[in-house]
Amino acid sequence: MCTYYEVPGREQLVLHFGDLPEEEWRDKMSPLYRGPFLRAAGAGRRLVVGQWGMIPPNSETSVPRGKDGKRLATVNARREGIAKSWTYGGPWRRGQRCIIPAQLYVEPYWKDKVHTAWQFARADGEPWGLAGLWSEWTDPATGEVLPSYTMVTQVCDAHPLLKLMHRPDEKRPPHMQDKRTVVPLEKGDWDAWLHGTIEQAEALIQLPPVELFVHGPKEPNAKHTALSGFPS
Repeated sequence: MCTYYEVPGREQLVLHFGDLPEEEWRDKMSPLYRGPFLRAAGAGRRLVVGQWGMIPPNSETSVPRGKDGKRLATVNARREGIAKSWTYGGPWRRGQRCIIPAQLYVEPYWKDKVHTAWQFARADGEPWGLAGLWSEWTDPATGEVLPSYTMVTQVCDAHPLLKLMHRPDEKRPPHMQDKRTVVPLEKGDWDAWLHGTIEQAEALIQLPPVELFVHGPKEPNAKHTALSGFPS
């Protein structure tokens, strides 16, 4: 699951995603920070700002908690259980899908029993448009309406690169590791994700080709450089 990504710069946001929202956001995103996301607006689309970490319905606090009051991790939504999820089911059935702008995202590469932060950017230099869901929560104390969002994730056990991320489960065979990754959407599919039917949206949840990536160990302020091979 992805718990860190970086928002594209302002010029990139305007160029690829539209007019900037008035609210402030964080450029380096971690759970419960506020970031921009693209959602449908009538027949068009609009960038808005919300909390990364979807707030469950009827929650008494903006910090996601379950019906039993325990803290929930809601920055990632497993596509297999979205429709029946207490947190994600309503937004999914109502078509509240969104696109999350990311210049890069980070996953933990597991080697020699050590996690290395591994960053993924697009080889063409453009920002990612990652599939997500959004919702709105009203603070019962103040009446403030707070948008929130989550990234959709999919199994990547069969992907030659992405399957190398995350610690392997020694009790599971290689084809049943349940490794997870985000869902990149190409620009030509954005309107289908935002405005299409559930069936059309489900058809867009696909593993990306290896050629789409430029990747490597994450270093502060480092440029993305393509690797000649995969991590080993």
